[in-house]
Amino acid sequence: MQDKVLGISHMKKIYGDLVVLKDISLSVHKGEVVSIIGPSGSGKSTLLRCATMLEKMDGGELVYLNEKAAYEENGKCVYAPKADLKRIHKHFGLVFQNFNLFPHYTVLKNVIDAPVSVEKVPRKEAKERALSLLRQLGLEDKTDVYPYQLSGGQQQRVSIARALALQPEILFFDEPTSALDPELTGEVLRVIRELAEQHMTMIIVTHEMQFARELSDRIIFMEQGIIQQQGTPEEIFTAPNARVREFIGKFAG
Repeated sequence: MQDKVLGISHMKKIYGDLVVLKDISLSVHKGEVVSIIGPSGSGKSTLLRCATMLEKMDGGELVYLNEKAAYEENGKCVYAPKADLKRIHKHFGLVFQNFNLFPHYTVLKNVIDAPVSVEKVPRKEAKERALSLLRQLGLEDKTDVYPYQLSGGQQQRVSIARALALQPEILFFDEPTSALDPELTGEVLRVIRELAEQHMTMIIVTHEMQFARELSDRIIFMEQGIIQQQGTPEEIFTAPNARVREFIGKFAG
Protein backbone atom coordinates (compact mmCIF):
# COMPACT_ATOMS: atom_id res chain seq x y z
CA MET A 1 0.00 0.00 0.00
CA GLN A 2 1.49 3.32 -1.10
CA ASP A 3 0.81 6.85 0.15
CA LYS A 4 1.91 6.55 3.76
CA VAL A 5 0.47 9.53 5.62
CA LEU A 6 1.81 8.75 9.11
CA GLY A 7 4.74 6.71 10.34
CA ILE A 8 5.55 6.16 14.02
CA SER A 9 8.61 4.14 14.99
CA HIS A 10 9.52 3.08 18.56
CA MET A 11 7.64 5.98 20.17
CA LYS A 12 8.26 6.34 23.91
CA LYS A 13 6.69 8.63 26.49
CA ILE A 14 7.72 8.83 30.13
CA TYR A 15 6.20 10.86 32.98
CA GLY A 16 8.65 10.77 35.89
CA ASP A 17 8.97 7.07 36.78
CA LEU A 18 5.94 6.06 34.74
CA VAL A 19 6.58 4.74 31.22
CA VAL A 20 3.26 5.41 29.46
CA LEU A 21 4.36 4.48 25.93
CA LYS A 22 7.05 1.80 25.88
CA ASP A 23 7.63 1.08 22.20
CA ILE A 24 4.92 2.02 19.70
CA SER A 25 5.37 1.55 15.96
CA LEU A 26 2.58 1.92 13.42
CA SER A 27 1.88 3.40 10.02
CA VAL A 28 -1.28 4.71 8.40
CA HIS A 29 -1.87 5.00 4.66
CA LYS A 30 -4.05 7.36 2.68
CA GLY A 31 -7.75 6.56 3.01
CA GLU A 32 -7.21 4.09 5.84
CA VAL A 33 -9.33 4.07 9.00
CA VAL A 34 -7.49 2.75 12.06
CA SER A 35 -9.26 2.27 15.39
CA ILE A 36 -7.31 2.04 18.65
CA ILE A 37 -8.99 0.14 21.47
CA GLY A 38 -7.86 -0.97 24.91
CA PRO A 39 -8.53 -0.44 28.61
CA SER A 40 -8.26 2.92 30.36
CA GLY A 41 -4.68 3.87 31.14
CA SER A 42 -3.23 1.84 28.27
CA GLY A 43 -1.67 4.91 26.62
CA LYS A 44 -4.18 5.44 23.78
CA SER A 45 -4.78 9.16 24.36
CA THR A 46 -1.09 9.74 25.09
CA LEU A 47 -0.26 8.15 21.72
CA LEU A 48 -2.60 10.63 20.00
CA ARG A 49 -1.21 13.57 21.97
CA CYS A 50 2.35 12.62 21.00
CA ALA A 51 1.36 12.01 17.37
CA THR A 52 -0.21 15.49 17.21
CA MET A 53 2.69 17.05 19.11
CA LEU A 54 0.60 18.22 22.06
CA GLU A 55 3.07 16.16 24.12
CA LYS A 56 6.77 15.69 23.44
CA MET A 57 7.99 12.20 22.77
CA ASP A 58 10.88 10.84 24.81
CA GLY A 59 12.09 8.52 22.09
CA GLY A 60 11.35 7.25 18.62
CA GLU A 61 10.47 8.81 15.29
CA LEU A 62 7.39 10.64 13.97
CA VAL A 63 6.97 11.12 10.21
CA TYR A 64 4.17 12.78 8.21
CA LEU A 65 4.17 12.34 4.43
CA ASN A 66 7.90 11.57 4.41
CA GLU A 67 8.72 14.64 6.55
CA LYS A 68 10.38 13.93 9.88
CA ALA A 69 8.68 15.81 12.71
CA ALA A 70 10.76 14.10 15.43
CA TYR A 71 13.62 11.63 15.50
CA GLU A 72 16.17 10.18 17.85
CA GLU A 73 19.71 11.53 17.99
CA ASN A 74 22.32 10.46 20.56
CA GLY A 75 19.62 8.83 22.67
CA LYS A 76 17.44 11.96 22.76
CA CYS A 77 14.29 12.88 20.87
CA VAL A 78 14.87 15.88 18.59
CA TYR A 79 12.14 17.88 16.85
CA ALA A 80 12.36 19.46 13.41
CA PRO A 81 12.90 23.25 13.17
CA LYS A 82 9.87 25.44 13.94
CA ALA A 83 9.19 26.38 10.31
CA ASP A 84 9.12 22.69 9.32
CA LEU A 85 6.85 21.80 12.24
CA LYS A 86 4.44 24.56 11.26
CA ARG A 87 4.16 23.02 7.79
CA ILE A 88 3.84 19.49 9.20
CA HIS A 89 1.06 20.64 11.55
CA LYS A 90 -1.10 21.32 8.50
CA HIS A 91 -1.15 17.62 7.69
CA PHE A 92 -3.36 16.64 10.63
CA GLY A 93 -6.42 17.63 12.63
CA LEU A 94 -7.54 16.51 16.08
CA VAL A 95 -11.05 16.13 17.49
CA PHE A 96 -11.14 16.01 21.30
CA GLN A 97 -13.58 14.15 23.51
CA ASN A 98 -14.72 17.35 25.25
CA PHE A 99 -15.14 19.45 22.08
CA ASN A 100 -12.69 22.27 23.04
CA LEU A 101 -14.73 24.94 21.26
CA PHE A 102 -14.25 28.64 22.02
CA PRO A 103 -17.32 29.47 24.15
CA HIS A 104 -17.33 33.18 23.22
CA TYR A 105 -17.21 32.50 19.44
CA THR A 106 -20.22 31.64 17.29
CA VAL A 107 -20.26 28.30 15.48
CA LEU A 108 -19.12 29.96 12.25
CA LYS A 109 -16.28 31.86 13.96
CA ASN A 110 -15.13 28.65 15.69
CA VAL A 111 -14.79 27.00 12.28
CA ILE A 112 -13.16 29.90 10.35
CA ASP A 113 -10.86 31.15 13.11
CA ALA A 114 -7.86 28.88 12.48
CA PRO A 115 -7.95 29.03 8.65
CA VAL A 116 -8.05 32.86 8.78
CA SER A 117 -5.69 33.59 11.69
CA VAL A 118 -3.26 30.66 11.40
CA GLU A 119 -3.34 29.65 7.73
CA LYS A 120 -4.04 33.18 6.41
CA VAL A 121 -6.85 31.87 4.18
CA PRO A 122 -8.86 34.84 2.82
CA ARG A 123 -11.94 35.34 5.02
CA LYS A 124 -14.37 34.93 2.10
CA GLU A 125 -12.82 31.60 1.11
CA ALA A 126 -12.69 30.41 4.74
CA LYS A 127 -16.35 31.32 5.20
CA GLU A 128 -17.42 29.47 2.04
CA ARG A 129 -15.46 26.41 3.14
CA ALA A 130 -16.97 26.58 6.65
CA LEU A 131 -20.54 26.95 5.39
CA SER A 132 -20.06 23.98 3.07
CA LEU A 133 -18.78 21.84 5.96
CA LEU A 134 -21.55 22.93 8.31
CA ARG A 135 -24.10 22.07 5.61
CA GLN A 136 -22.49 18.66 5.17
CA LEU A 137 -22.70 18.07 8.94
CA GLY A 138 -26.32 19.22 9.23
CA LEU A 139 -25.49 22.45 11.05
CA GLU A 140 -26.21 25.08 8.41
CA ASP A 141 -28.87 26.69 10.65
CA LYS A 142 -26.48 26.99 13.62
CA THR A 143 -23.87 29.38 12.19
CA ASP A 144 -24.71 32.30 14.49
CA VAL A 145 -25.33 30.43 17.74
CA TYR A 146 -22.84 29.85 20.55
CA PRO A 147 -21.59 26.46 21.80
CA TYR A 148 -23.65 26.58 25.01
CA GLN A 149 -26.82 26.71 22.87
CA LEU A 150 -25.97 23.40 21.20
CA SER A 151 -26.39 19.78 22.28
CA GLY A 152 -23.23 17.77 22.95
CA GLY A 153 -23.63 15.99 19.62
CA GLN A 154 -23.92 19.28 17.77
CA GLN A 155 -20.87 20.66 19.58
CA GLN A 156 -18.87 17.61 18.57
CA ARG A 157 -19.98 18.02 14.96
CA VAL A 158 -18.82 21.65 15.07
CA SER A 159 -15.43 20.49 16.36
CA ILE A 160 -15.23 18.01 13.47
CA ALA A 161 -16.07 20.83 11.02
CA ARG A 162 -13.37 22.97 12.66
CA ALA A 163 -10.77 20.23 12.18
CA LEU A 164 -11.84 19.64 8.57
CA ALA A 165 -11.72 23.37 7.79
CA LEU A 166 -7.92 23.16 7.78
CA GLN A 167 -8.13 20.43 5.10
CA PRO A 168 -5.86 17.95 6.89
CA GLU A 169 -4.51 14.76 5.33
CA ILE A 170 -5.36 12.77 8.46
CA LEU A 171 -7.87 13.27 11.29
CA PHE A 172 -7.34 12.02 14.83
CA PHE A 173 -10.33 11.38 17.10
CA ASP A 174 -9.76 10.95 20.83
CA GLU A 175 -12.84 9.14 22.24
CA PRO A 176 -15.14 11.40 20.20
CA THR A 177 -18.32 10.06 21.81
CA SER A 178 -17.28 9.49 25.43
CA ALA A 179 -18.93 12.71 26.64
CA LEU A 180 -22.21 11.96 24.85
CA ASP A 181 -25.33 9.98 25.66
CA PRO A 182 -26.25 7.06 23.34
CA GLU A 183 -28.62 9.07 21.12
CA LEU A 184 -26.07 11.83 20.50
CA THR A 185 -23.31 9.24 20.07
CA GLY A 186 -25.17 7.90 17.04
CA GLU A 187 -25.19 11.24 15.23
CA VAL A 188 -21.44 11.74 15.71
CA LEU A 189 -20.64 8.17 14.62
CA ARG A 190 -22.78 8.74 11.51
CA VAL A 191 -20.62 11.75 10.59
CA ILE A 192 -17.42 9.72 11.06
CA ARG A 193 -18.89 6.93 8.93
CA GLU A 194 -19.63 9.44 6.14
CA LEU A 195 -16.03 10.71 6.33
CA ALA A 196 -14.81 7.13 5.96
CA GLU A 197 -16.98 6.74 2.86
CA GLN A 198 -15.24 9.84 1.48
CA HIS A 199 -11.89 8.06 2.11
CA MET A 200 -10.75 10.44 4.85
CA THR A 201 -7.67 9.04 6.58
CA MET A 202 -8.48 8.62 10.27
CA ILE A 203 -7.16 7.28 13.57
CA ILE A 204 -9.94 6.83 16.10
CA VAL A 205 -9.44 6.04 19.78
CA THR A 206 -12.79 4.54 20.72
CA HIS A 207 -14.65 2.28 23.12
CA GLU A 208 -17.43 1.71 20.57
CA MET A 209 -16.56 -1.87 19.65
CA GLN A 210 -19.27 -2.48 17.07
CA PHE A 211 -18.46 0.80 15.36
CA ALA A 212 -14.74 -0.05 15.27
CA ARG A 213 -15.56 -3.45 13.82
CA GLU A 214 -17.79 -2.07 11.07
CA LEU A 215 -15.73 0.95 10.07
CA SER A 216 -12.06 0.15 10.49
CA ASP A 217 -9.60 -1.17 7.98
CA ARG A 218 -7.39 -2.08 10.92
CA ILE A 219 -7.81 -2.28 14.69
CA ILE A 220 -5.00 -1.84 17.20
CA PHE A 221 -5.35 -3.16 20.74
CA MET A 222 -3.14 -1.33 23.24
CA GLU A 223 -2.36 -2.16 26.83
CA GLN A 224 0.40 -1.10 29.23
CA GLY A 225 2.01 1.18 26.69
CA ILE A 226 2.49 -1.34 23.90
CA ILE A 227 0.50 -2.67 20.96
CA GLN A 228 -0.62 -6.14 22.08
CA GLN A 229 -2.36 -7.12 18.84
CA GLN A 230 -3.33 -5.50 15.58
CA GLY A 231 -5.10 -6.71 12.48
CA THR A 232 -8.22 -6.44 10.39
CA PRO A 233 -11.55 -6.32 12.26
CA GLU A 234 -12.06 -9.91 11.17
CA GLU A 235 -8.76 -10.98 12.73
CA ILE A 236 -9.32 -9.03 15.95
CA PHE A 237 -12.89 -10.15 16.50
CA THR A 238 -12.73 -13.74 15.26
CA ALA A 239 -9.16 -14.69 16.21
CA PRO A 240 -8.17 -12.47 19.14
CA ASN A 241 -5.42 -13.41 21.53
CA ALA A 242 -6.55 -14.30 25.06
CA ARG A 243 -6.25 -10.76 26.46
CA VAL A 244 -8.11 -9.15 23.55
CA ARG A 245 -10.83 -11.81 23.79
CA GLU A 246 -11.29 -10.98 27.47
CA PHE A 247 -11.47 -7.24 26.72
CA ILE A 248 -13.93 -7.57 23.83
CA GLY A 249 -16.02 -10.04 25.84
CA LYS A 250 -16.70 -7.39 28.47
CA PHE A 251 -18.29 -5.19 25.82
CA ALA A 252 -20.19 -8.00 24.15
CA GLY A 253 -21.64 -9.02 27.51
